[in-house]
Amino acid sequence: MKASAGFDATGQAFRAGAGAEMSVIRDNGVVRVIADGELLLSARFDADRGTLALSDEVGDARCRVRAVSAAAEALFGWHPSLDSLTLELGEYSAAASSLARDGVVVIVDGAPMILPEMLMQRREAWLVEAARPAFPLSYAISGGKRHPRRPPKPVGRVYSRFIPWLSDVVSFRAVDIERDLALVHRWLNDPRVDAFWNEAGDLDKHRRYLSSLEADPHMLPLIGCFGEQPFGYFELYWAKENRIAPFYDVADYDRGWHVIVGEDAFRGRGFITAWLPSLMHYMFLDDNRTMRIVGEPAAAHLQQLRNLDRAGFARIKNFDFPHKRATLVMLLRERFFADRLWQPTATDATIESQR
Repeated sequence: MKASAGFDATGQAFRAGAGAEMSVIRDNGVVRVIADGELLLSARFDADRGTLALSDEVGDARCRVRAVSAAAEALFGWHPSLDSLTLELGEYSAAASSLARDGVVVIVDGAPMILPEMLMQRREAWLVEAARPAFPLSYAISGGKRHPRRPPKPVGRVYSRFIPWLSDVVSFRAVDIERDLALVHRWLNDPRVDAFWNEAGDLDKHRRYLSSLEADPHMLPLIGCFGEQPFGYFELYWAKENRIAPFYDVADYDRGWHVIVGEDAFRGRGFITAWLPSLMHYMFLDDNRTMRIVGEPAAAHLQQLRNLDRAGFARIKNFDFPHKRATLVMLLRERFFADRLWQPTATDATIESQR
């Protein structure tokens, strides 16, 4: 089991998705889930046995699912050595079947058990449009490349997650050119950023730049925020239509990313251990057919590569783009969830803006 930096005994979870925000509070062995000042769930946690015994609940079945999920997310964070959590439902034993249907639990030897790698793949906890079904598979050809048709781009916030070790929320929203042009313009003209991106220029250049991304179905530009404060710019891409595709055996739903951390106040380990795994989490949740996330940092950028190693990316090979020699790096869905890479490790280090 990987070592975790851990976080305080009082935490919060599920700050996105449908329904009210939920707080998870622990008082010795009692765990309570509260929303809008009302108790939704009370349970007793036994760390030695790895059990959570429900003692009180309020609300309908959907509320129960979200409350149990919130409690479990917090407990897995507080206890990183906990491999599973067995629910003791008592008089609520009939709830086991609905929890199993929703993927919150699996039934093992007749007992409902929560597994962290399954829990963190439940979209409704973090995605704003969690109810949106997977886009039907249909192929198209563009730029001489055959690939799945991509869904219409989202508008507004797409993901948010409470970060216990920062006591803050990280979120991503789709770029709105009129709202965000000046911000992206300032960041692209930062000499530290331009050294990697080579996109410095005037407002008109950056308006054209963002407009071209908005019109490109395989690209999704995002703004990252801590609380209400924007801190970074992200470009997500579907790898099969991207310039990276010829350099490896690309799959239909592989996805890649570029990033700018534009605000100096949000550089550093504590922030990176929040936004980086949250961005990977979003890409894996956005379409459950995404099995791999790829990147192509400069092969000479050794510190960046070491940081990506710590984040779970494997180095596959070096190859030559027209503008740089790059290293193909790859993160597997299975590793991200099985190794709990959404939580920081003691060796996590700063990851600089990359492209």
